[in-house]
Formats: sequence, C-alpha cells, structure tokens
Amino acid sequence: MGVEAVTATGGVEAQKKNRIQVSNTKKPLFFYVNLAKRYIQQHNEVELSALGMAITTVVTIAEILKNNGLAIEKKVSTSTVSMKDENKGRVVLKAKIEIMLGKSDKFDLLMNASNAAPETDTKNKE
Repeated sequence: MGVEAVTATGGVEAQKKNRIQVSNTKKPLFFYVNLAKRYIQQHNEVELSALGMAITTVVTIAEILKNNGLAIEKKVSTSTVSMKDENKGRVVLKAKIEIMLGKSDKFDLLMNASNAAPETDTKNKE
C-alpha cells in the first residue's frame, strides 16, 4: 500500500493543473520543491497534497518555500481517507493534508536573483 506520486495526470482530483501529490518514497524532496516553484510560476499558486507518512514531506516543502519568501500560505486542510489495504484486505483510515500556497510578492524578484546567482558565484571563484 504505497502513496503514488501523481502530478495532475488522470483521476478525479487531477482536474486541478496545479496540484502535486507528494510521496516520501518516489522522488527526492527538492524535486517537489522545484516542481512547486514551477507550478507557482505558471499558475500563481500550488496545492500540495499527501497521505500518511508523506505529510511531513509536504509540510517541509511548504516551509522551505515560505521561509525562502517564495510562497504564502493560503489554506491548510486535513482529513482522513479510507483505503483498502491490499495485504490484509481491510479498510484503513489514512491521514490526508492539503496545503494551498500562493505566489508571494517577492517571488519573481527572488527567482530572478536565484537564476543569476550561479553566474556571479562562478565569476568570483575564477
């Protein structure tokens, strides 16, 4: 029983193009951070979603984006989802979190600065 990493492809909830379903086993943390940055650039907001053990990963992604001044927290919702455990054949409840982040006022300025930063660093090292 794993949590799939689905980024707006197929399924009922995937009608939102700015939704990221996070897994704590499929992809590294900064894959999701960079994906969330791209979604914020394209859609001005991103919805991070996770089940069970991946909740801590979603919270970490949101905190990284907020602490770097790239995003503001719009909405946080928690719930439980019933899923069937394939191994035991019974229904289990899983915790679910959804965090909606919006584009901060400084987003474009910070993204442009971070894109220019590697160039200035390499010039200083030479």
